[in-house]
Amino acid sequence: MRPLVTIVMPFYNDPYVGQAVQSALSQSYSPIEVIVVDDGSWQYVDRLAPFMPYIHYLGKANGGTASALNHGIRSASGEYIAWLSSDDIFYPDKINNQVLFMQERNAWISHTNFNYIDQYSQVTHYRAGVSFERMVEFYRCFLNANPVNGCTVMMRKQLFAHIGLFDESLPYTHDLEFWARAIQAGFPMHYLNEPLVAYRRHEGMGTIRHREAILHEYARTQASVRTAIAPIVAAME
Repeated sequence: MRPLVTIVMPFYNDPYVGQAVQSALSQSYSPIEVIVVDDGSWQYVDRLAPFMPYIHYLGKANGGTASALNHGIRSASGEYIAWLSSDDIFYPDKINNQVLFMQERNAWISHTNFNYIDQYSQVTHYRAGVSFERMVEFYRCFLNANPVNGCTVMMRKQLFAHIGLFDESLPYTHDLEFWARAIQAGFPMHYLNEPLVAYRRHEGMGTIRHREAILHEYARTQASVRTAIAPIVAAME
């Protein structure tokens, strides 16, 4: 029996949501369930109409990406959880290849390479992820940056029972804080060097619209991450 995989998709006023849902439903792997968490949208909700028979649609008051992810995770039935932003795209073999990769390594959490795409879904940069030859180099990168694209990550649902959910007090850096917490708890982040996600860069994306707030929050989160990861790096060197 192949494990059920839940794809959790936070959605907030995103015109690309239909493309994201279609990519989730077009996976070569089964069984999957797709949970779309509407985080208080008032635009583009109609674009979900064709998919309603095939997805689990959860509505909630606006609370940010972390709260939407947590809401979806709590409702997930899958043994594995994958996060897909509503403006990004999973390639057809994303779930299949990552599940096999994780099973072979008995991994609790993993991430993959990815491509950048533009507003027209055209690839602008192939294999945009950073690869590291040694795990210590990967961990060292956390001292100054976030080397993990959240929409490439897959986790066992059991992981949340061990380390908790995403921190909802961090609107923009909940992902970085969670990766550091997983590493600190002894769950290595395995890397599949295969571009399985198309990450869309466009004028409406949150990293552009909220740049100043993100930089302010990132400085605080990065300081705590550095405190958590630095001893691990020192022990490995």
